[in-house]
Amino acid sequence: MTIGWNDNTPIYRQLKEKVIGMMLDGALKAGDALPSVRQVAAEYQLNPITVSRAYQELVDEELVEKRRGIGMYVTEGASEKLLASERERFMREEWPAMLERIRRLGLDLDQLLRAQDGGRS
Repeated sequence: MTIGWNDNTPIYRQLKEKVIGMMLDGALKAGDALPSVRQVAAEYQLNPITVSRAYQELVDEELVEKRRGIGMYVTEGASEKLLASERERFMREEWPAMLERIRRLGLDLDQLLRAQDGGRS
């Protein structure tokens, strides 16, 4: 896990988002163990309470489960749950602004698809 911290967002939230990204990317799958709180705290020079807070939010959202004495594990269905919520958030929050910008710039679907293909179409 490589992290560049941003001063505008609490570190525990950034750490939580990094773990969520790893789940969405498939780097962490159902049943996989998260690195221990101590390990993450030492590796990134963080207060263990900061790491615990990030992990606790993941537990509260039922994306991770605590197994007493052995650690934190990604729950079954966590990736699917995240993907559904991220898609919904994208459509609600990000897509309307993108669509408005596309309209403002006078772009059409063919132009966008050609740009995505690197102009090969």
